[in-house]
Amino acid sequence: MQIQSNIKKIQDDICAAAQKSGRDASRVTLIAVSKRKPSEMIRQAIDGGHRDFGENYIQEAMEKIDLLGRDSANWHFIGHLQSNKAKFAVKYFDLIHTVDTVKLAKEINRQAEKIEKIQKILLQVNISQETTKSGAQESEMIDIARQVSQYENLHVSGLMCMPPFFDDPEEARVYFKRLRELSKEIEILNLPHTDMTHLSMGMSNDFTVAVEEGSTLVRVGTAIFGAR
Repeated sequence: MQIQSNIKKIQDDICAAAQKSGRDASRVTLIAVSKRKPSEMIRQAIDGGHRDFGENYIQEAMEKIDLLGRDSANWHFIGHLQSNKAKFAVKYFDLIHTVDTVKLAKEINRQAEKIEKIQKILLQVNISQETTKSGAQESEMIDIARQVSQYENLHVSGLMCMPPFFDDPEEARVYFKRLRELSKEIEILNLPHTDMTHLSMGMSNDFTVAVEEGSTLVRVGTAIFGAR
């Protein structure tokens, strides 16, 4: 019951943040980040009505999804994806948040074509230019979006970022705002197989600020499942 009450509290906070910024809270999806957590905890959340879960590691995710059922939830891949694991990501995940190179996009497209799937992806931007984080540089993103939009078995559904961690979440606002601006720049291009429906941004410590700045997908783990 604790997991369900945690989810309820976060959903209430999302609603408050959306209301504060004049947004419709129903446009924001809470992704419960379940990496390193047992499938029983995910089952508790599913039994309480939650449907969106984020996983970071392919092997771990495959085992849990096989156990819980592919159709029991919407599965989001939010970790760094290597090209040699693309076929598994395509098989198991509804949305891949972390596509940051044309090479990776090409391989995902190839694997999706094999199983006749249109794979939804987000392009990951290293919005803070931190060397420890994945993601393409902001300056490269327009060119990457143009190239990736040519792949028939991909659908680019938006952008994702991970700003630096701040004790004061207000300090992350500038990064969320910039991702939203970049999304609009790409949207104006009217690229094929592309729409900027989603901004995947905001985690346990800063998701309310992210929602105020336009996030449609917030990724919350610790505040739902507890510390890892």
